[in-house]
Amino acid sequence: MLRSMYSGVSGMKGFQTKLDVIGNNIANVNTVGYKKSTINFQDLLSQNMSGSGVNPMQVGLGSQTSAINVIHTPGSAMTTGVGTDLAIMGDGFFTVNDPANPGQTFLTRAGNFVVDADGDLVTSQGYSVLDTGGNAIRINPNQYASFSINREGQVIGKEPNGNETPLQTIGVANPENPAGLRKFGGSLYEMTAAAGNMNTGTAAAATSMISAGMLEMSNVDLTEEFTEMIVAQRGFQANSRTITTSDEILQEVVNLKR
Repeated sequence: MLRSMYSGVSGMKGFQTKLDVIGNNIANVNTVGYKKSTINFQDLLSQNMSGSGVNPMQVGLGSQTSAINVIHTPGSAMTTGVGTDLAIMGDGFFTVNDPANPGQTFLTRAGNFVVDADGDLVTSQGYSVLDTGGNAIRINPNQYASFSINREGQVIGKEPNGNETPLQTIGVANPENPAGLRKFGGSLYEMTAAAGNMNTGTAAAATSMISAGMLEMSNVDLTEEFTEMIVAQRGFQANSRTITTSDEILQEVVNLKR
């Protein structure tokens, strides 16, 4: 059987995966805090045809996916005017956990938070937003008439008489290798061994600041994605043509008997 046919199959499978990655990026073009993914390929093993020449005589056996990486470049900021909408300007992630399973901490760049009936600052899924000590951020509604969040991430409660009291500081995690984080779903990431240490502290410790009333949007560039889609489509077509041509050659070999 012709090696070119199997090479074409591997190429088509690779470009199918590339289209999957591109499709997911485009689907999340308006997702708050979403980070796009890119795919890289590498060649498969090469078959040695002969070792008698000066240089090796080898024929490649196709390609395969080598890595799918998440690109953590910042997205554009959108002003909302909502005091509980937060955006990290710089490196780092907000830390949250599920109240039903507080032992597992997740990271996110999606800062569309709300205050629930108990006064807890939570995500849209109900996950608690954590402070620098890993505790849920709570604003007692019976004690404070309102609250604000400054650039350092300090939650400042305002009493009915006008006095302001610093309550807690929003925790910002700065993993050693953000590309090693694993996507969990719901715009959340979970730590892995490849990501290194979480390094949770203040926004200033992560050389960042927190902007209230703003959200970080997706970093997907539609122009880039559609360009890559064209490349993937043409690559898929070219590999399918390789298979068609190989099939025609095999048909000619079969016809030699006639």
